[in-house]
Amino acid sequence: MESQPYSPSPSPAPASGGNERMMAIASLVLGVINLCAWFLPICGVPLSIVGIVLGFLGMKDPSQKTLAIIGMVLCGLGLLAACVNGAVGVYMAISGKAFQFAP
Repeated sequence: MESQPYSPSPSPAPASGGNERMMAIASLVLGVINLCAWFLPICGVPLSIVGIVLGFLGMKDPSQKTLAIIGMVLCGLGLLAACVNGAVGVYMAISGKAFQFAP
């Protein structure tokens, strides 16, 4: 009986279920929403982080790479703006230059 060496056959690549497409589109949508949400850093920062992660995961599909990159750029700009807004707010509160709403 002749013994043949074991050679595993290459496994097929998993079929894309469209998740990458949805992640890229979600990143783009969150990026557009972040253009308004940065005014409130408590909303803008988490949305930006989620959008960047979804954009990174959406880049696995070559046909959706452009949407994912645009979404990540918009989310990055939103994150930067939210952080600057939060830092300016903290500075104004500490220095006493914050708006006084009471008469």
